[in-house]
Amino acid sequence: MESKTNKKPKFHVKTGDTVKVLAGDDKGKSGKILSVDVKKTRAIVEGLNLVTKHIKPTATNPQGGIEKKEAAIHLSNLMLVDPKTGEATRTGRKPGENGKLTRYSKKTGEVING
Repeated sequence: MESKTNKKPKFHVKTGDTVKVLAGDDKGKSGKILSVDVKKTRAIVEGLNLVTKHIKPTATNPQGGIEKKEAAIHLSNLMLVDPKTGEATRTGRKPGENGKLTRYSKKTGEVING
């Protein structure tokens, strides 16, 4: 039986992509992905899904206070924005050069770099 410990799931988005939010309070807004949590299938999008965090006073920050911070959004609620057209598009994967899989836009059929 094969071990699946080295298998990393493939997602339709990755760090650095511009995405559009499909559901939630920030529906319709778009932003850049800062990080992707593979285990939880969630991503942090720049400037979206802001939550309020209360910061306890410490030696380095004696004032403490309230801070706005981005929270993770589930990947199923994100859709990739095609860099050429600027519209949200579904993505597919097909073999490119060197036999590696490349992402492409299902709307235009063009390969998405990144």
